[in-house]
Amino acid sequence: MPTCDDADSGQKKTSLAYLSLLVPPNLAWEAGQLPLYTVWLTGTHGDQAYAALHCTVGDAMIALSSLGLAILALRRGDWPSHGFPAVLLATTAIGVAYTLFSEWLNVEWRGAWTYAVAMPRLPLTGSGVTPMLQWLVLPPIRLFAAQRMARQTTDFGASS
Repeated sequence: MPTCDDADSGQKKTSLAYLSLLVPPNLAWEAGQLPLYTVWLTGTHGDQAYAALHCTVGDAMIALSSLGLAILALRRGDWPSHGFPAVLLATTAIGVAYTLFSEWLNVEWRGAWTYAVAMPRLPLTGSGVTPMLQWLVLPPIRLFAAQRMARQTTDFGASS
């Protein structure tokens, strides 16, 4: 019978796997969408590298916060062994909602960054399409992979 320690271990393994699997593609995504921001045209290479790294660190914080909030909101202390689909959907929804807010706040209100003309924008909020796609695509794929990875290491450890 699984214990609380087993559940905590599964959560930690899956959360760490999620973070380690999510950071590299987020860095690639951030670098790939740089031409859709004015920093691509007006910034130095250093400014561009800083923007990609800064946003990737932010992505990691959003990812872990979204996952944590989803687990808390759904009261899934037994996650990832139970309730995985609900946690996945809630994590994705929270990440998308935060990104919509953050893009609106930083582009429209604070002017912290600006979109290039090439950035496709959402009609209601004016937020960029590619940041939304990033949070609709990468977290679900990486959560599935993290769950699989954590299960394999748990299964491997159990058979040793």
